[in-house]
Formats: sequence, C-alpha cells, structure tokens
Amino acid sequence: MKLRFTKMQGAGNDFVVIDATREPLGLSPEQIRHLGDRRFGVGCDQILVIESSNEPGVDFRYRIFNNTGDEVEHCGNGARCFVRYVSEKGLSDKRSVKVRTVNRLLELHLRDDGRVSVDMGAPAFDHPSLPFDPAGLVARKEGQGELWSLPLADGDACEVAVLSMGNPHAVQRVADVDHAPVSQRGPQVEGHVAFARRVNAGFLQVIDRGHVKLRVYERDAGETLTCGTGACAAVVAGIRLGWLDEAVEVQTRGGQLRIEWAGLSQGPQAPVWMTGPAETVFEGEISL
Repeated sequence: MKLRFTKMQGAGNDFVVIDATREPLGLSPEQIRHLGDRRFGVGCDQILVIESSNEPGVDFRYRIFNNTGDEVEHCGNGARCFVRYVSEKGLSDKRSVKVRTVNRLLELHLRDDGRVSVDMGAPAFDHPSLPFDPAGLVARKEGQGELWSLPLADGDACEVAVLSMGNPHAVQRVADVDHAPVSQRGPQVEGHVAFARRVNAGFLQVIDRGHVKLRVYERDAGETLTCGTGACAAVVAGIRLGWLDEAVEVQTRGGQLRIEWAGLSQGPQAPVWMTGPAETVFEGEISL
C-alpha cells in the first residue's frame, strides 16, 4: 500500500502524521516500525494518527504510536503538531480544537505568533494511575511533594518524584543536566521493577525559580531531543517540591517550552498548560 504522510517536529521531537479522517487506517506494528525507522523508513520518534470523532463537542480523535510499534497514552509535542496539521490541511478552521486521546480530552490553541498552547489536563499523583508500586521504597517529604529513593541495578540510587501526565514519569534533580548520566541511568529508571508499565525518566536542572534545563529518557524511544509531557511532569514536580514558581521556561536540547501550573494556589486538579513551537518539515508518500 502507498501511504501519504507529513513529517513534523515540535522543539526537535519529530513525528510522522497520518490523516485517517476519511477512512480507517489499520497499520500493523511491523508497518509502524518501518515508518519510524530512520534508515529504512521515514524516521521519527512517534507516529500520530488523526481520526474523526462522533463524540459531541470533540473535534477529533488522536492516536500515538512509538516508533517501536507500541501505542502510548500521551505526547505533548505531538499534540502541538496535531493542531497545526489540522489547520494547515483545512480539516478545521477553528483556532481552538478539542481532541480525544486514549485516556484524555485535550484542548489545543493555535496562537497568532505561530506557537501552540495545549491544555495538558491535570497531573495525577495517585500511585495506581502510573502505575507505581512503592513497596520496600522510602519516601522523603519536601515541600508539598515526595521524593522516593530508587535503588538502581548498578548499586547506586536516585531520588525521584513520580506522577502521571496521562503517561508515567519519574523526575530526578541533577546539578548539571549536560553531564548527567542519562544514557546509563535512564534505562535503569525506565525499566525499574516499581513501574509495571515502565516509566519516562526525567533529569531536571534548576537554574532559578523560573528557568530549568531538562533531558528525558523516554519509554521505548530512549533519550529524545524534547518530551512535552516530560517537561510538564518536571515542572509540576518542581513546583510541588518547592523549587519552582507557577510559570517556568524549560530549555531542552530541541528547543524551549513554557509550562504553567497553578496547582498550589488553585488545587491539584488545575490543568497544566504547555506552549511551544510546531512546524511542518516535509510531505511524502511511502510504500508499506
């Protein structure tokens, strides 16, 4: 089969976007892996599939697949590319759209300056939502949050804040993110036995209360240039732990994001807002 696609990127996190609003798209895991392969396919971190919606008040459905073929719950950078895609393709003339993911309803806003703001929903801290099993682990209270001491396979340990942004995250603070052992420690945190469905491992450097630097080792994908949900999780964790203010500029290796969360003043159900770039790179057709 021949498949039309659009290659997009948001702060260096890159995607293959497919329009399935006119007819259902049934790709096998092997075909998805081929699309995502950077040598034999198009190459991307994730594949985004846009579907029509029959749900009142919801404009589209939105599915996300890692380049390994696995479907995942959420991707903030992908959500920004999503709204730019539907606007550029004439699928919607709205400046704000609502989309249904596998486990969330997102509100996406196309701004006049070309950036996109996404209501990422409220973070979740209950352990079953990640899921996270703290049996045998020790937590240390800091601010209004907790840091869990996580023993690692190499005999070392790290302290992590755990939360969900529709997908699971474990955030650790480091002194210098550029020299943090992301490639060594990331896989150990990702596959730790405490996380039944594995976890995205964030490495957070606090510059000041309004600026941070971040690297994320993502489930399946390894380290990516940017992770939108990882940026949200890191800022929320930093706010709860007393390190950060309610609006934070996040510098990633792929670009800059602005994350805002008023959870301490408005309550933990306050939504997390993410603003950042989304761009079309090229369009093409591939045989699968």
